[in-house]
Amino acid sequence: MSSMGLSLLLLLLAPPPWPSLLPPPDTPEGKATIAGLVLSALERATSFLKQRLPEINLDGVLGFRVLEVQLRGVQAEWAQDPWLRPLSLRVEKLVRQLAPLLHRSTSYLRLSDPQYLREFQPTIQPGFWKLPHVWTHTNASLVYPTFESQDSFSEEHSDSCLTQLLGTGMDSSQPCSLSDSCRTLMTKLGCSGYCLSHQLLFFLLARMGCTKGLFHQSQRYMNLFCANMMDLNQRAEAIGYAYPTRDIFMENIMLCGIGGFSDFYKLRWLEAIFSWQKPQEGCFGRPDAEDEELPKDILHQQHHLRRVKRREKQFADGCSSHNTAMAVAALGGFLYILTQHPPAHGELQQAPSAPPTATDTGGFVSATTQEAFGPSFLKS
Repeated sequence: MSSMGLSLLLLLLAPPPWPSLLPPPDTPEGKATIAGLVLSALERATSFLKQRLPEINLDGVLGFRVLEVQLRGVQAEWAQDPWLRPLSLRVEKLVRQLAPLLHRSTSYLRLSDPQYLREFQPTIQPGFWKLPHVWTHTNASLVYPTFESQDSFSEEHSDSCLTQLLGTGMDSSQPCSLSDSCRTLMTKLGCSGYCLSHQLLFFLLARMGCTKGLFHQSQRYMNLFCANMMDLNQRAEAIGYAYPTRDIFMENIMLCGIGGFSDFYKLRWLEAIFSWQKPQEGCFGRPDAEDEELPKDILHQQHHLRRVKRREKQFADGCSSHNTAMAVAALGGFLYILTQHPPAHGELQQAPSAPPTATDTGGFVSATTQEAFGPSFLKS
């Protein structure tokens, strides 16, 4: 089918762009309502973590570690807000629940997957993840004209590059090491799905302490990758958030949110994530009844949006360790940005920042203007 024909088919199958049913966050009442709903979802997910802790894999623990950092980031701010003070107490309770669970998780991971733990333990340590305090916006002019037609992504190769960066690889290299093959993989243009999100993860990890050489350009690559991750999330939305796309959809929100891209926090995306949580288990994963049968052309589009994770942990009841981890870190990001952009006179406080230019992005685009962006925080 031609690209125009496929685009038309996508539009015909896409759900209508209904406005969000959530209240606007630019009033104290609306902000408190949204925060309360997010906290309720996170409390249920934390109960799931407690019940399945011996079986949760490292990727699952990482998502809850990021959540803990996000919760600590909002705790002090909310304690000063009379509308949010009751919610601040819920945040404090959740942090108290998470801390011992995350500490105990290391013992279980040491038994279940000791090598993976040794390689990636820094990412689940307290104090590793840093939250953004300056926000920016993705630049649509950086979106690739096409994505790679062949899925050549190797999770093993990607993991090797991440451990080089962390200094935890088999070669006992120093942190911030970078081989030629990893430089090629992590800066390759045209990636999609988990290849693309791992490229961003690489530069996010580098931002935690690597500044020389290629890492001096980390923000340029983050601008590029998040622009394309936004495009893929919009594609996932256009096909009705088909189940195979949901994991990478939430991973993109988590990672680009940590990267400081505020336009990933949309109310309609928050509503979608709410709807995917299993009400009894509190987890995220395979729907109880998959009622979507998409045409082959649409299924082909999912090729760019999904990949089976090598160390994914699926439970018999459909719960997914990785899905749940990405969901809680994405939801925690929604809470955190509420503290970063509090209402002022009925409007969200803007934090303008310049979009990427040809200089900022290493020549990826030809734009030369520097029109300031304000964050499109929680747009519907």
